[in-house]
Amino acid sequence: MKSLRLRINNQRGFTFIELLIALAITGLIASALTMTIYQVITVPIQSNNHMTAVKQVESAIHWLNRDVQQAQILEVGEDAGFPLSLTWVEWDNTVHQITYTIEDGELERAHSIDGAEPTRSIVALCIESDPLQTNCQFNDVDGVLTFRITASITGFKPSTETRVGEIKSRSAS
Repeated sequence: MKSLRLRINNQRGFTFIELLIALAITGLIASALTMTIYQVITVPIQSNNHMTAVKQVESAIHWLNRDVQQAQILEVGEDAGFPLSLTWVEWDNTVHQITYTIEDGELERAHSIDGAEPTRSIVALCIESDPLQTNCQFNDVDGVLTFRITASITGFKPSTETRVGEIKSRSAS
């Protein structure tokens, strides 16, 4: 019994320094784990938002490029070039009228053939309506439409993409 009592008295717990070191190591591991989890969650979201903005701007440019190259008559609106109206006549005298407008972040394309009711479609979303961010100008002399298009994805990890370019109309050829 005496030897058991000696063993119990000789056993000691952790020292205060050992507890502090263990706590510091645990804190470092926890913070590294937290940062890793944060990166795993946020990097795909940020990448997805950026790709969404890029795709919206590319979609807007695709449709503008397609229609402006066909246009024989271009009329730009007073408010940063929108609404943008494009008109052309095909070989069989079919008249196409396209109008681009920006409302509530949507770039809308209205296509009318021979004066019929226009078919409306949204060609790009999240487009900035601020004239400093999205605008177009037409130069009558050289027949070039100069544009700036910005798409902004809001929310957690927002992203913005801006493209600037020129498109030459058929009337300038």
